Amino acid sequence: MQSIDSCNADSNRFLSNFIRFMMQPCGELDINQKCRLISEHFPKISSAFLEEAFHDKAGNVCIDDSLSYHCDNDKSVGLLQTDCENLAMVALDSMQRANSTLEDFCRSYFMFHEMDANSAESIFKYLPLLSFTESYIYQLDTMNEKLVQFSIGGTTDFTFRKLAALLESYGIITDRIRNELKCGEEYWALERKLCCALTRKQEIQVEDVMKAIHLKSFDYRVLNLLLYQLNGKEVDETHMEFLSVSEFLVEISDDLFDYEDDVLENNFNILRMFVRIHGASSAPTLLAKSITEAEEKYSYLLSALDSQLSLKYQKRCEEATKEGGKVVGPPLGTWSIPPIIEDEDLYRYEISNTRPPGTS
Repeated sequence: MQSIDSCNADSNRFLSNFIRFMMQPCGELDINQKCRLISEHFPKISSAFLEEAFHDKAGNVCIDDSLSYHCDNDKSVGLLQTDCENLAMVALDSMQRANSTLEDFCRSYFMFHEMDANSAESIFKYLPLLSFTESYIYQLDTMNEKLVQFSIGGTTDFTFRKLAALLESYGIITDRIRNELKCGEEYWALERKLCCALTRKQEIQVEDVMKAIHLKSFDYRVLNLLLYQLNGKEVDETHMEFLSVSEFLVEISDDLFDYEDDVLENNFNILRMFVRIHGASSAPTLLAKSITEAEEKYSYLLSALDSQLSLKYQKRCEEATKEGGKVVGPPLGTWSIPPIIEDEDLYRYEISNTRPPGTS
């Protein structure tokens, strides 16, 4: 008799694998079209039909892996099936989603490496590797988001093993980069745990929330550490410490900006978590206290930077504020905490019933 825990683990793994399958590119089909096809045709498929399709006439198991099929049939690639299975690969959609982050990284972090973000030579010198790394991270992040939206907790096999192997083959991976990649895996696990607990009205620990918000910018730190390696320079700890505080404030700012959307999509959001832990009346005050403490540390570390670098970074913050309502560093004005949503289920219900059909 299979235990309940074992059944839950198997269920989570099945859903994880299914979502990974859904994210594989298939011609011009987007994710909404794929979901619509499944909704239309799966009710017509019986378990008997699947059982018959699963075996050939001789009773042998037939499994068609789309990625292996692609490798076997693309003669121009010239790879064995086992080679293909062990490659780190990214889809075009993931590259497109990663593009804005890469632009922000170049404009906000290149200055810490004495590189000019306005220079095509500086950008394209390392763009392929930086773009691939960020796209790979986005690809796994998209898969994790699907699990979060379905309120699936537990463990998954979303790891950076293949990406780490690729970076190692180029001789640029370090223990510190490996550790940041592990931080990414830990963040996704915490995100699933916290969002699942939120939807199930379970207890949430503030320690988990604060750890998650600090881990969330792991991709920027991975890219930053890669730049040190690519430039053949030692990591500047003063810069890393300053940027870590800036990243923390950026994540809070983004969460406040995206609060309503994150409630609708069941995404990790520090304000959502504070409301659950501290209540609707106390959450804004306690979050403001965390922001104030971080801003004080930010100001102190900013003063320790080279004066020219400090001015450049503050100018970048001003540019980002004008560009889209989100900030790259701490806010240059006052913080704005959105109205608290006390009953998230009711909020989702009301929004879903006020939106025109076909919109999401």
